Amino acid sequence: MEEWEVPTSLSATEAKANWSCENLECYMVLVEAEKTAIGAICFLAGPITLLENALVLWVIAATATLRRRPSYLFIGSLALADVFASCFFTTSFLDFHLFRRNDGSTAYLFKLGGVTMAFTSSVGSLLLTALDRYLCIHQASRYKVLLTRRRALLSLLILWSTTTFISFLPLMGWTCSTGLTPPCSRLFPYINQGYVACWTSFILVLLALILWAYALILCKAHRHESSMTSLQTAAGTGHARMRMDIRLARTFGLILLILVSCWLPVLSFMLADVSVRLSDTQQRAFAFCSTLCLVNSAVNPLLYALRCRDLRVALLQLLQRLCKTRRCKTLTEDLTLSSGEDKFSASCEVEMPRIRTPQLNTVSEMVSS
Repeated sequence: MEEWEVPTSLSATEAKANWSCENLECYMVLVEAEKTAIGAICFLAGPITLLENALVLWVIAATATLRRRPSYLFIGSLALADVFASCFFTTSFLDFHLFRRNDGSTAYLFKLGGVTMAFTSSVGSLLLTALDRYLCIHQASRYKVLLTRRRALLSLLILWSTTTFISFLPLMGWTCSTGLTPPCSRLFPYINQGYVACWTSFILVLLALILWAYALILCKAHRHESSMTSLQTAAGTGHARMRMDIRLARTFGLILLILVSCWLPVLSFMLADVSVRLSDTQQRAFAFCSTLCLVNSAVNPLLYALRCRDLRVALLQLLQRLCKTRRCKTLTEDLTLSSGEDKFSASCEVEMPRIRTPQLNTVSEMVSS
């Protein structure tokens, strides 16, 4: 215990001599090669994450049937959180580590609060999605009664309110009393180690609940398939396709593997930051691991949104509608510039060969048809 108390017992002068924090230099530990690598990751993953999740939000917002279903409200919440993560994390991370920008404690805590809110809401939305699937499997007959659209919106309101409050606690005053010197966090300037411990514990609880929900889903699917095996074998169809529980196990295994691989390294460093004093090498490793959270936000649309058949169908319908609208707009412009009914008829035959109604005499009727 004595060796852990040595850094905290140092005077302010000795601590500053051993750990210079002028202009936050003690936190800007990346060398040029590491800056190049992390910059490439952020410049690649950031725009991809933004475009993917913005596409998911657009499809859900533009499709009335999807907006009414709680499952897609949770997926939309996940996409919104990942959009915030791509914007807040990429800009603040690059500003701080690559461009070495120091805007002061208030601006830094505001940016950090935005990043924390985005990632916390992302994990919270993953939990709501897992609980939604759990209810769909375990309470199939009462699912629509238990999880209405109103209750889904209420749960999202509680989620975002809670995560926003927790994320901006440092900005509201929960900071390190000693400024930048130990025992403050060595991973985040001005941040109290107690806050780091509380936030890390909160995320670990959310991840544990996600694992628990998917484990219960797999158990339920396994029991259902086991009870149906004898009937399928008697009918001669039991070996025609892979068992549902095996397919679910592979899908959920991939989801959980990516989730744990992206979040466990970051949370491990944050727990270590609470108990021991991290070195510069460990700080640089944490900077690399934190980019995995952004990668997780880039993968989430592929795992949760685009794997849903209804969302893919809605996306294709919207794209087809856009193509038809653009084609009709082009046709309307051509017809406006043309003079004479013969040219009008020729354009109709070329652009819209399926139209067989010569009674349509106006451009508006043609477009409506």
